[in-house]
Amino acid sequence: MSTVIAFHAHPDDESLIMGGSLARASAEGHRVVLVVATNGDHGQIPDDLAPGETLMDRRKRETQASCDVLGIHRLVWLGYCDSGMSGWEQNSLPGAFVAADVEEAAQRLADVLIEEHADVVTVYDWHGNYGHPDHIQVHKVGHRAAAIAGTKNVFETTMNRDHFRMVYEMAKEHAAQLPDGAAPDDFNPDGPADDGNPMGEPASVISHRVDVREYSDLKRQAIACHASQLTDTSFLGNMSPEIFQMTFGHEWFIKVGESGPPRDAWLFD
Repeated sequence: MSTVIAFHAHPDDESLIMGGSLARASAEGHRVVLVVATNGDHGQIPDDLAPGETLMDRRKRETQASCDVLGIHRLVWLGYCDSGMSGWEQNSLPGAFVAADVEEAAQRLADVLIEEHADVVTVYDWHGNYGHPDHIQVHKVGHRAAAIAGTKNVFETTMNRDHFRMVYEMAKEHAAQLPDGAAPDDFNPDGPADDGNPMGEPASVISHRVDVREYSDLKRQAIACHASQLTDTSFLGNMSPEIFQMTFGHEWFIKVGESGPPRDAWLFD
């Protein structure tokens, strides 16, 4: 069996972006390690925080619950601060991940890769899927860490822009049959994301289409573990299981050194 290290920017990214793949890897007997760069301390603040409880406390507990659902064996926090979106004052605050020295952060991740004898490491595509500064930093730090540790199998998680365009157009055509909120009006896969680029990547550059339909329920349960942040993704909870599986039953990766169009493959092939 092999070991995969999934490197993510914030609590909840692991479930949203590749929860199905993590659940599948664990179910097939592989060792699964999640490394989270930031504490998610600039997320949505829930109304039900207990006295003395911080958002960081809540999000760490939610992430552990997500790990339990997905079968993740080890959770590592690098401890950086959430940098917020592009242009926020948090970008330049002490401890912000986006302002971290890439070499120093990469060495910390490389230490985990070496300790775990990682066979596979996952990062994000070149613009972090939607331009979030911390996601872009994951791309830079993750690639450098893989080079330091000598981890040869590097996969960039991404969103298949063509797939989501197709799903969205289908949802609009059948809007009357969908629950309220199942097709958000403000979603445009071809519109500018946080860095001005469209979300994800076109299918032409994506190498791997990973079938996780069997693990859609676990992915959905893991997303639900991050209840404090569900205001951002509430439309997911309004999807029927069938629509959720059609939309998120495959996850998309670019293996470094390979290109598209996507082929049905697995991280350990």
